[in-house]
Amino acid sequence: MSFFKKLKEKITTQTDSVTNKFKDGLTKTRDSFVGQMNELVKNYRTVDEEFFEELEDILISADVGVHTVMDLIDELKDEARRRNIKDAKDIQPVISEKLAEMLQKSENETELNMQDTMTVILFVGVNGVGKTTTIGKLAHRFKQEGKNVVMAAGDTFRAGAIEQLEVWGERVGVDVIKQQAGSDPAAVMFDAIQAAKSRKADVLLCDTAGRLQNKVNLMNELEKVKRVISREIPDAPHEVLLVLDATTGQNAMSQAKTFSKSTDVSGIVLTKLDGTAKGGIVLAIRNELDIPVKFVGLGEGMEDLQEFEADQYVHGLFADVLEQAEELAEED
Repeated sequence: MSFFKKLKEKITTQTDSVTNKFKDGLTKTRDSFVGQMNELVKNYRTVDEEFFEELEDILISADVGVHTVMDLIDELKDEARRRNIKDAKDIQPVISEKLAEMLQKSENETELNMQDTMTVILFVGVNGVGKTTTIGKLAHRFKQEGKNVVMAAGDTFRAGAIEQLEVWGERVGVDVIKQQAGSDPAAVMFDAIQAAKSRKADVLLCDTAGRLQNKVNLMNELEKVKRVISREIPDAPHEVLLVLDATTGQNAMSQAKTFSKSTDVSGIVLTKLDGTAKGGIVLAIRNELDIPVKFVGLGEGMEDLQEFEADQYVHGLFADVLEQAEELAEED
């Protein structure tokens, strides 16, 4: 259980509130995924081909994604051979270890690319995934850090989108730059950049449309918005965050593929992770698209948008297994 011990040591260096949020937020996935894994270990005392086939099915049902599952199973087989693992219960920490490795491939990849001058963050994603709410929650987070924040209401096509962002602006005490519904989003971005500069803003958060008449129109519109931002601030946007709804599973995966082809997505925000038993979608996105997950939504509250931590995620998934291991260690 050395991996679980290392994991516990890493987690204890972070705040209990963050650990509890990941643990509580992943309850549905943990109950489903780890529950099935525990049954698997009971049913198969030894690690053999049938064991791995069953594990494959469990991982696919958690929305880990077929390609990622195949990669993971191959690595686990190699590791089991290398470490001479025969007992099924001894493979659990190895699974946890491999998941953590897959989720975070470099140390700082989940951090935002913050600038010494103004940081411009562009948010993309289809309607209904929680994009505007995510912007509001991030505005609150930045305000709590003492930063001067401005929001740009660039979704001028959806009825109520501008008003929704304004509600968040009032709630967190942040200025919202807007034009009338139906206005050119690129013109809104131009105004927002000038306003943010004059207010000496530290962060400009830019909302965008999630639906136009068709996909091509939407991607062209996003490209135009990006061009205007880059013209006014040459190295901006500094982050392009794609917001996805975890409860939509593989549909979120196909959205990620579409947006990453058309825009330079630098990170994923995965909302409603607490509302699904298929939290394995985090692994599929990270492994198959090679885009880091930067934030996850673990509840409805203002503070429930959390920076993604691979160790916290794995701990949240395997919390029960870890507690059992600790109990056994104490008995020994």
